[in-house]
Amino acid sequence: MTESVWDYPRPPRVEESDEHVVVTHRGVVLADTTGSLRVLETSHPPTYYLPRSAFAEGVLRTGQRGASWCEWKGGADYFDLVVGDEVLTAVAWTYPTPASGFEALTDHIALYPGRVDQCTVDGEVVEPQPGNFYGGWITSRVTGPFKGSPGTSGW
Repeated sequence: MTESVWDYPRPPRVEESDEHVVVTHRGVVLADTTGSLRVLETSHPPTYYLPRSAFAEGVLRTGQRGASWCEWKGGADYFDLVVGDEVLTAVAWTYPTPASGFEALTDHIALYPGRVDQCTVDGEVVEPQPGNFYGGWITSRVTGPFKGSPGTSGW
């Protein structure tokens, strides 16, 4: 079943997903789950939020990047990902105290799929959302056009 991101709501909706999500970097599985959440917002591919328990031990490190603010979800804190001797800075984020309507995101972590070697959803390799700001995951399940490319900031 294909979804158009233009049918997604604003404000965004959170929905449960039983898709198999795997995140790898340098051959190391960083996270693996069949119990994620998808945040769906008009013009954006879904952002997957994985339960903290899906991440391998020692992979998450509190990041040095300051918090950011989402008009819908509230204040976000960032994580670095540690893979052996490599540190991927500010690759993941969480909403420790999400705003009303987004409480399901508590103890869940999202990440930028373009900043690790590979993310898959049910075995399909994810294409990262264009641009450096957004963390959407593009699969064959969703159609655009997607916000994030040059000239789309006003959408």
